[in-house]
Amino acid sequence: MKRYLRLILLAPLLLAAALHAASPTSVERWGVFEVALKGPSAGNPFVDVRFGAVFTDGHTTVEVPGFYDGDGVYKVRFSPETTGNWRYETKSNRWDLTGKTGTFAVTPPGPGNRGPVRVFNTYHFAYADGTPYKQVGTTIYNWIDAPDAVQEETLRTLAAAPFNKARMLLTQQPTAYQERFAPPRWPFAGSPPDQWDFTRFNPEYWRHYEQRIVQLLELGIEADVILFNPYGRWGFETMTAEADERYVRYVVARLGAYRNIWWSLANEFDFLRTKTDADWDRLGRLVQACDPHQRLRSIHNGHRIFDQTKPWITHVSMQNGAAVEEPGRAEMYRSVWHKPVVYDEVKYEGKTHFRWGNLSGEEMVHRFWCGTVAGTYVGHGDYFMTVTEDTWTSFGGKLTGVSAPRLAFLRRILEESPAQGIDPVDKWQDTQTAGVHGLYYLTYFGRETPTEWTFKLFRNGVVDGQRYQVDVIDTWAMTITPVEGEFVTRKFDNYHFVDANGRTVKLPGKPGMAVRVRRLGADGKPAATVLPTD
Repeated sequence: MKRYLRLILLAPLLLAAALHAASPTSVERWGVFEVALKGPSAGNPFVDVRFGAVFTDGHTTVEVPGFYDGDGVYKVRFSPETTGNWRYETKSNRWDLTGKTGTFAVTPPGPGNRGPVRVFNTYHFAYADGTPYKQVGTTIYNWIDAPDAVQEETLRTLAAAPFNKARMLLTQQPTAYQERFAPPRWPFAGSPPDQWDFTRFNPEYWRHYEQRIVQLLELGIEADVILFNPYGRWGFETMTAEADERYVRYVVARLGAYRNIWWSLANEFDFLRTKTDADWDRLGRLVQACDPHQRLRSIHNGHRIFDQTKPWITHVSMQNGAAVEEPGRAEMYRSVWHKPVVYDEVKYEGKTHFRWGNLSGEEMVHRFWCGTVAGTYVGHGDYFMTVTEDTWTSFGGKLTGVSAPRLAFLRRILEESPAQGIDPVDKWQDTQTAGVHGLYYLTYFGRETPTEWTFKLFRNGVVDGQRYQVDVIDTWAMTITPVEGEFVTRKFDNYHFVDANGRTVKLPGKPGMAVRVRRLGADGKPAATVLPTD
């Protein structure tokens, strides 16, 4: 009898050991290492049990929060920053979950793994390995809540599209389309419309969500996850402060190890009347404090702009269509906050009676280019509602608009531009031109229709005798036409250099044109990412 009693008492430990033994022995740098343990399932583990782990390679120590995944299983996920041998030890308020140790090797990153995106050179972004990241984003708010077949179609569309970031909601937002089907999964235990237990999460929902995050990662797409949303009828936007904080901690612990995660605290924060600016600041600081991986963080505005000087805000997520109607307006936010500015919402390409959803494809492309030569970044939306389906921006599926190929063309140009990013070269006088002084210039004429452009460069970084190549770019036809011959600089006045022979560049006299000027190195080839030494 005593032997059976010992076996009964040892059973949870044996099960935990078995689960623990299944942990991987290696993971690539910036990948996800997961520790899973079996623990108590009685009561409410989401509230009653604290669980996490401390990871160290002997030089760096990182404390990582864990989470309850249902069925008595507890997990902690860690994304290591360095290669080598790592060790971990679990921490918990339950004896069967604490003090578990293990080791694993962190190997070099595999193909396509460049690490998480971070702020780079004040106004720009780069992957952790130093590769420049040129944001060309889109919005697909509710795609996780569409029927599974539509979600798969969304992934196929994204695979062929130019977008490298997707804004997406974490909780449901009701739309007319949703009246025809129920969301297949819900984030909390309970039932719609408002019978929720905000102390218990629904692991099925979260497993599905993280599956889609991984699939976006495999496509090279950053997931800009929106934590709070003002448009709801299920009560997610009116949780108590305690429930808000529990939700934030769970989300960060569960999703934060995936290297393509960005945190957007809210969509149109000022439309959510149940929270004050102090509440948003508290929640933003909480995300920062409980995220050991320090993913990018922002907050998106409606009518009123949040205080972007807050230290927890890494970059500006801006809704302002008028700001990118011309380059000069777009630059001003940069000068105020000295952070990367992403115009995530500039109205949508579409055909509706709403003014925010009726841009032409030409106008959408124009706004991207205005943002580009302002040294900022822009987000796309596609809003063509039909009788049988909702829009891309609401639920994904298929793209209807015509801007996407032109945005792919722009992305190619951006990825061929200098690694340090392009910035306004003379923001007080020439708002149409961005680049790197003495090396690279991109001038966008927008709605103007010039037939000629005089070769003229702002003085910084330029001296007599430098050689340049000029390309004429048609942003709509997606063509790049090199101008024959070289341009050689000569000082013109106190501010500019021109071509020594007075050369000009012929243009076709239509809107949407640009010119690209690249300095030539000693080998006669453009130097796009490294300053020439000649």
